[in-house]
Amino acid sequence: MTPVELSRTVLRAVRRAVDAGELVAPVPEWAQVAPPGPGGRGDYATNVALQLARPAGRPPQEVARILRSHLADAEGVAGVDITGPGFLNITLDGSGAQALVAEVLRRGARYGVVDEPTGELVQLHHPREVRAAVTAHAVARILRSQGALVRTSCEDEPDPAWAAVLGVSVDAHGTPAAPAPLKVNIRPVPAGQDPTPLGRDAACWALLHPASHDRPRITSDYLLQRETNPLFRVRYAHARTRALSGNAAALGFSSAAGDVQRNATHLVDALAAYPHALATATRHRAPDRLARHLVTTADAVLGFQHTVLPLGDEKPSAAHRARLALAEAAGAVLAGGLSLLGIDAPEHL
Repeated sequence: MTPVELSRTVLRAVRRAVDAGELVAPVPEWAQVAPPGPGGRGDYATNVALQLARPAGRPPQEVARILRSHLADAEGVAGVDITGPGFLNITLDGSGAQALVAEVLRRGARYGVVDEPTGELVQLHHPREVRAAVTAHAVARILRSQGALVRTSCEDEPDPAWAAVLGVSVDAHGTPAAPAPLKVNIRPVPAGQDPTPLGRDAACWALLHPASHDRPRITSDYLLQRETNPLFRVRYAHARTRALSGNAAALGFSSAAGDVQRNATHLVDALAAYPHALATATRHRAPDRLARHLVTTADAVLGFQHTVLPLGDEKPSAAHRARLALAEAAGAVLAGGLSLLGIDAPEHL
């Protein structure tokens, strides 16, 4: 069961509770599911009981108990626990990781992307400053990935180097004559120095990885190919997933989504949380949320990669094919996320 399918399952449980008269509350359009936070357990958690508590006029724990009875017998659900003030923690029956990997492989770099426009129209306006321009450009791509219609504008004519070196463009400059229904001013802490000598990829990462309220460090460290460089880890992890596919082909086998072992838990959780990371980056207009999630995913890949290929005279098995599928799914997520940040994902590094 994928996160999207689980969200629908949660909503069906809410509808059943409402139809049975156990809850008097509007059924939400969407139920957020994500890997459990600290103190949680299971595969996913949802805060839908807390969301419904006020309109239902009941304590969140009571709402959670009602919904648990409708969720526990849903297909694909092995168990439901209640933690904290009323979070529903859902354990899947073991097919969840397999379905998730299959979904990511089917969608490729478009996993987590919304297919239909939401109708939301957003105007991103920023000063004539390089970090603001790069941030607005990345936020625009992330918003568009989530179905929004976006225009960008700069207070003055942009620096030509922004387009030539950083790949940044704007739709207009000056004060917008007819601002969109939702105008967002993008004003991160300025860079303080010119990042263009780093080149597009390193410069964009240096400007986008720190939170907007932190001053970015413009340093050649982002060009170093070593583990202390988070950009290198993300791009290297992607390159490793491509190398694993090539090495598997040389050994005569390919990927197939299947049951993955427990040592893949962190990577499965990272893939499951990717749509939530995109939604959070969209909501807060914060590409740093996406960048940090890519680092988490990359670190999980680098810890998992050594289990993918057979060792010595070992024959390729269904387990190897399932692990390869998981690695390839992670590569698709890393490539898609880097693309939204305006950064290339090389196949060789």
